[in-house]
This record gives sequence, structure tokens and C-alpha cells, in this order.
Amino acid sequence: MARVEVHHLHPSNWESDPEEEIFPLSTLDYLSGQLWCNYVLFFKLPSATPDSQSDLITVLKAGLERTLSQVRQLPGVLTKHPSGSGLCWHKKREDTVEFHVQWLDNTAATGKNKKHPTFADLETQHFSSKALGDPKTWSVHPFKGGQCQESHWTSRPKAAAYKATFIPGGMVFMMHHHHFSGDIMAWSGQLHQLAENCNAIWAARGTGSAPKFPAWDPACLDFSLTTKPDLPESQQVDGPSAAPERNAAYRPSKRLLFHLPKSKMAKLKKLAAPPDEDGEGRWISSYDAYTAHIWRVLSKHKAALYEPDLKEALIWGEAVNMRPRFRDPVVPARIQSNFMSVAVSFQSVVPTMSGEEVISSAPFWKLAWYIRQLTNTVTQDYVNAMLASLAPIRDKTTLFIRGDAFHPMTTLFTDWRDTRPCEADFGFGAPYAFRWLFESVQTGMFVTYPARVNGAPAGADEGTEFSLPVEREVAAALLADPEWSEYFEYRGVENDVDDVEGAEEEEKEAEEEEAAAEVVRDRLSKVERDTVVVVRGVAARCRNASVRVRDVCGWLVTVFRRVMTKGL
Repeated sequence: MARVEVHHLHPSNWESDPEEEIFPLSTLDYLSGQLWCNYVLFFKLPSATPDSQSDLITVLKAGLERTLSQVRQLPGVLTKHPSGSGLCWHKKREDTVEFHVQWLDNTAATGKNKKHPTFADLETQHFSSKALGDPKTWSVHPFKGGQCQESHWTSRPKAAAYKATFIPGGMVFMMHHHHFSGDIMAWSGQLHQLAENCNAIWAARGTGSAPKFPAWDPACLDFSLTTKPDLPESQQVDGPSAAPERNAAYRPSKRLLFHLPKSKMAKLKKLAAPPDEDGEGRWISSYDAYTAHIWRVLSKHKAALYEPDLKEALIWGEAVNMRPRFRDPVVPARIQSNFMSVAVSFQSVVPTMSGEEVISSAPFWKLAWYIRQLTNTVTQDYVNAMLASLAPIRDKTTLFIRGDAFHPMTTLFTDWRDTRPCEADFGFGAPYAFRWLFESVQTGMFVTYPARVNGAPAGADEGTEFSLPVEREVAAALLADPEWSEYFEYRGVENDVDDVEGAEEEEKEAEEEEAAAEVVRDRLSKVERDTVVVVRGVAARCRNASVRVRDVCGWLVTVFRRVMTKGL
């Protein structure tokens, strides 16, 4: 059985914190899902010893404690605001964050009997969720991926938890993060702050000097720019009565991992360059080029499966980090909350593109330019107007829409390149890779991973990785398509548990947990009956004036032994 330590971390200097702190959600926070984001970092530790592991955990604990004192909402729970208006992160002085440490690096099993991967195993399989196996191994209970009752505000979920697992050759570090506490760039800010805190502590070891900690800008917790106060009750309106569920038209899928080398990216960007003879001065980014190519080729294969009306517009959507787009005033790069917006084709002033245009008829540069135009429409003024339109909604938790609620031909991209986790130097090392731990395929989520700069498989030509949901019936055709393989290298299956299968498995697990809980409740009731009999005997003896304290203690020991032998 694996050795596990559980630490309940207070923020640094927590004794002098206010008795309670309230962090109201911003208006933009409600547009995200009530779910935990499970971000995983992989550290290579080829010569780790018990002593070096102990040093690492000591530094990581201290770094987390300092980070929790800065990113102050993280020890809190999600609950109703005391004023009755909206939700908040409620932090009490005594609140802690769980940090688990697990050792899976001393197992003697090998080959088919090996239960857990080594760092080399994970590296060979490009650190995929499938290579990790059971998500529970790497997670803190009940932090699991996807929307679930445990992460809903009515369950008072915690904002964060952490788990470090030592495996042969390395460490897997899980950072659980509730989406209502921030988007991925908010998490990135936490990550880099944590790394810098750990680096300072690591560098100060044995010097006799205090660590030289990085600064933290309190403005990172100021969400006033993306928060609109609730209107008077008479001016409020109801939001959607029920959010749409997963679109039933989706076919079983799997999530595939691809790599776009730098050299191929340069060719693709050149291919997407608009003609300059019209003097419009159009500019196309790498993002525009590769997303346009993915949209075109993948839509071609999906259309053969779903047979949509190609004269109708295809839906394109993307998450947009608003931090660099706010100019009045400028905001800190590590500002927390969901400081983001979305560009969606059917809500934009930019004319939509039909399926025919996306798949073949439009010049490739026009497809890339279309995506650039959509992105450019998401400005500070755009967000301000959206916030004003959301202010009258009475229950803003109804505003979230699942990515897989749209037609299966929909493409929704999220770009994580700017998180730069592999550049985060903790002192004891920097991550070799970063992944989202996918418990199932999550069909509505097209992911651009940040570059791997440490131990990069392609060396100097290492570029960008992509995690894409692909229907099982078209996966083989996509991989065999020269139009695709000319640029994208296949790096394996990231996850092959279809969302429907995953939901059925989760329901089965819930039933098993309830059955186990019923057994425990039954045993408890029997123990309680036995305990009442014994305690009554204690009370009767205590009524005798001659009873000594030692006798009473003896009876209490009997109670304890009776309870402990019931096999709970």
C-alpha cells in the first residue's frame, strides 16, 4: 500500500489574519463552469533520495504556505455571499488547504504486474492522461474533473488542493483549482508565484539568510473592472431556466495528442499570409494559422460523419485572455478571477463562414483572417458592454453553457501557451511537461498546450502540442490524411474514455459508494446501541459515591475497546 502524508496548510502568518475574509465573485466568473480544473506538472528527478525528497517537500510546503497568504481566496469555500447577493469565496482564519504527499517510487512490481508508471513511462507516452491511468491515484478526494455535485456551490467546495506523488525517476504534482476562483491564466499566476517562492526558499537553504521572496501585487485580487453590482430587485430578470445538456448527436470520441514542429509552423503561417496587393495591411498570427488549418481539415472529416448542411454556418469559438487587452487601466499580469471573455461566431459582428467555405471553397488565408477578426472584436469596450447586459440577471450561475451543448461540428479553442509552466523554476527543478488530467474525452474542448522546453522530444524544432477530441469513426482517416500529416505529428491517445462512458462509470461508482456508506451506517448503528448499554453502566457506577476515578476510566476504556473492535 502506498505511503501517504496529509498536510493541512495554513497561509503564512495566518494567526494575524482577519477572523474572516470575503472575496465576491466577479460578474465574469459566472460564465465559467462550476468544476475543478486538474492541472498536472511533471518533474524529472533522476537521482532522488529519501533525504532529497524530504527537502523538496519541506520547500514545497513552505512555498505553498506563502502563496496561500498572497492568493488569499484559495483557502476559502464557495458559498452564498453574506449579503445574499451572489456567491463568494469565504475564508476563515483557521481554514486550511490540503496538501497530500504520496510515494509510489519503491514498488518492486515490474512488467505486467506494475501498477504505476515511472517517469520514463510517462515521458515515452508524452505524459498523456491515459498513461497516468486512474485519476484518483494522483488526485485529492473529492477533487475530480468535470461538473459534479461536489464542485457545485451548494456543496461549499474548496478552491484548491495539492498532491505531490513521487514515482521512479520523478514527481507528479497535481494542482486542483476551482474554475470559479479563476481561469487558466489566474492559475498560471499562482503557479509562477509558487515557483518563485519555492526558488527563494531553496536558494536560502544553509546560507543563514532569509529567503529573498518575490513581490506580490495586491491589485491581483481587485476584480472591480469585471464586476457589475446587482440591480435593484425590481429591475432584475431571470436567466435561462435550465442549461442545455450535452448534444445527443455526438458520436463516441477519443482525445488525440499532436505536435506541430516550429519548422512546420513557419510553413503553415506563410501559407496563411494574406495577399498584400490590396494594401489592407492584414496581420495573421501563428494562432490564426494553425487553428484555421485544424478547423478546415477536422471539419472535412467530421462532415463526412455528421453530414450537415454545408451551406449553413459552422460555429467557431475561442477563449480570449483579457489581461493584455485591458488598457484603461492596465491590470497586473497575474490578476486572479476569470479575467477572460469569448469570441463566438454567431454572436460576432464579423460575417459567419459556411461549412463549404471552411472546408474548401474559401482561400486558406481568409479562414485565418476570419479567426483574427473574431479575436480582434473582443476588446475592453466589448467586455464592458457584456457586463452591463449581464447585470440584471438574478441568478448568474444559470449563464454557463457547456461546450458540448452545441452541434458536434462546433470547434471551441482554448489557448494555453502563455501559461509557460515549463519555465517555472522551483529551485529543485522546472517541470518537463504540463497537462490537464482528462478523466474523459470532454468533446467540447480543443486545447493548445504550452511548449515543452525541458527535455523536448523534437529538440530545437519542438513546437506546440494540441489535445483534440476526435470522433472514433474518423480518427483513422484524419491520421492518414496527407493534408493533416504534412504539418501535425501524432503523439498518441490522450484519453479514450468517451464522455457518455465516463458518466456511466461515474454513476456506477456513486452507487458503489452509497452501498458502502450504507454498510458503514448499519455498523455505526450497532456500535451506538452497544455503546449506549456500556455508558449506562458507567453512569450507574458513577452514582455510587464510592466509585473512584480510576474505576470510571476503566469502564471508559472498555467502551473504547468495544467500539474499536466493530471493524469500522
